[in-house]
Amino acid sequence: MRTYSILMGLALLLSVNILMADVRLPQIFANGMVLQRNQPIAVWGWADPGEQVTVTLNNQQKQATAGADGTWKLALSNEQAGGPFELVVKGKNTVTLSDVLIGEVWVCSGQSNMQWTVGNSNNAEQEVASANYPQIRQVEIPRITSGVPLDDVSQSLEWKEANPQNVGNFTAVGYFYARELYKDLNVPIGLINTSWGGTIVETWISKEALEKDKSLTKAAHAFEQVPADTVRKNTDPNRYPTLLFNAMINPLIPYTIKGAIWYQGESNAGRAYEYRKSFPMMIKDWRKRWGQGDFPFYFVQLASFKAAGGTSATGSTWAELREAQHMTLSLPRTGEAVIVDIGNTDDIHPRNKQDVGKRLAAVAMHDSYGREVVYSGPEYKKYKVSGDQVTVQFDHVHSGLTTHGSGEVVGFEIAGADQHFYPAKARIEGETIVLSSPSVAKPKAVRYAWADDPGTSNLFNNDGFPAVPFRTDKWTPATKDAVYELK
Repeated sequence: MRTYSILMGLALLLSVNILMADVRLPQIFANGMVLQRNQPIAVWGWADPGEQVTVTLNNQQKQATAGADGTWKLALSNEQAGGPFELVVKGKNTVTLSDVLIGEVWVCSGQSNMQWTVGNSNNAEQEVASANYPQIRQVEIPRITSGVPLDDVSQSLEWKEANPQNVGNFTAVGYFYARELYKDLNVPIGLINTSWGGTIVETWISKEALEKDKSLTKAAHAFEQVPADTVRKNTDPNRYPTLLFNAMINPLIPYTIKGAIWYQGESNAGRAYEYRKSFPMMIKDWRKRWGQGDFPFYFVQLASFKAAGGTSATGSTWAELREAQHMTLSLPRTGEAVIVDIGNTDDIHPRNKQDVGKRLAAVAMHDSYGREVVYSGPEYKKYKVSGDQVTVQFDHVHSGLTTHGSGEVVGFEIAGADQHFYPAKARIEGETIVLSSPSVAKPKAVRYAWADDPGTSNLFNNDGFPAVPFRTDKWTPATKDAVYELK
């Protein structure tokens, strides 16, 4: 009996050693994956301490040695778009991944309007049936929370092709974005869908980044006082800060990407003024941790929606959030898709995700891929007051100003020193708009599309892009004093 116990113990030790010896990759490395072209390709994983690991892709081979903690990492040399290839990782065991493509990889993140699927979008039946893009692929990251940064996700991931069987569950914004890129670039497009409806921006930011800001560090430190078991059992992504960075972003780093697209902000509208700080903080945080420099980061400005019915008169949190988003363009290699014209007054989830994808893709084609395309609508440049009239000049007029729907220009307001805004009579004069109101004798400020639901605002350029909402005044925002606090 004693001999049997000894043999069983040896067998158990041997099995543990075999398990420990297995070279392992992060779950995002899977059959059918898309790797980033024309950039060093990060490959990493786990093995026995000191174990030699060899990685082979196409015609190149690189080696790494696992450190004392069992982690290893290497960078494959740049590859041109192509495939399918095999990615082979060999240590004491061998892992072979097949059907690997090389092209453009984009992270798709945010809240419900990024999570929103093709199957729930306009013309869903036709879109699903006509999806025949085997080189557009999505991997969806599980929606979980974590109180500490995770090295990997806990379940197997699958890269799926854009076909009628799969595409209905793709992120709609991501898919329509990828489809536009594919039509022009004709290279594989990989989408990493890491999104969760209803989430606030603070849950997507690392604790270290939050701690560097004096107004947010309180929440970060308060989070540390919460019992670990309480954090582990929590399933509300907004209950504490940094939960989704830990569980849905950190495990992806440093997977080589081209950039990110982002659709979020509805859940931060009540703290729009603070979003001027928190949103750029998140972008800089991701860029720093990925270690790829200022990778492209393109985002969707909030659509029109009734929300709380806010206006210039009552204060509009959604208008202020759009302003905060637009201000984020001060960061390098950022871009914005304006969609105030395609929202739905009664639904926070507009079904027209096709135009959202197209407008994001126009930004990418211009900024990331060097195409000479129009990518923005008219953007406020400056104004001049002459008597009771105001003349507004714009950038991105391109082939001229026009209106959609009614021939009358709708959506402008002007105010005098009393800060009371009145609808303005507006007319197009060349590349300018001339405004006036019988209620404002001495105009001091102009606003355009400044409301939660500015869906009737109708200024466009002739290239089909809507004018960017704006205000010329610096008067105190309604959300000036609203700050993030733990629930």
